[in-house]
Amino acid sequence: MKSAIRILGGGAALATLVVLFLFIGARFADGPIEILAGGPFRTGELHQGPEPDWSFLADRPTVEFQLEEPARSRTTFVMVHAGRLFIPSGYMTTWWGRIWKHWPYQAESNPNALLRVDGKLYERTLRRIQDGPDVAPVLAELGRKYGGGDPIPRAALDSGYLWLFELEPRD
Repeated sequence: MKSAIRILGGGAALATLVVLFLFIGARFADGPIEILAGGPFRTGELHQGPEPDWSFLADRPTVEFQLEEPARSRTTFVMVHAGRLFIPSGYMTTWWGRIWKHWPYQAESNPNALLRVDGKLYERTLRRIQDGPDVAPVLAELGRKYGGGDPIPRAALDSGYLWLFELEPRD
């Protein structure tokens, strides 16, 4: 019995160490590793020229972005509406969101970011949107793309559970 407990305890300790090393190691990666925040982008060509036509992202499930400060990268959903880019951050009012979702607050402090798509880097400014004519169509697109076609209720945004950001070109 004692040996079984010792084996289970050792296995739990080993699993904890593996997870810890994975989280720490991800911080040094060139970009995010799936849902784990990664290090700053070290690869990618900076886009020069006119604003691209973002319609190619309309059905792409995720993109990568990196905040300027702190310089960490993430994988996120992306919505295209009227030729403009938007990203959501959900779970903001949950205990899990309070632990996991620091980047939206960091983006409010310093909105400069890089978007990486297909090896291209786009300098962006994240601007939180809470009202205006774009909210309803962006929520509809979020529902179409990620909600199984079900509309995302406006109450999710109004309650603070969901935050929306537009990825505007940097000045």
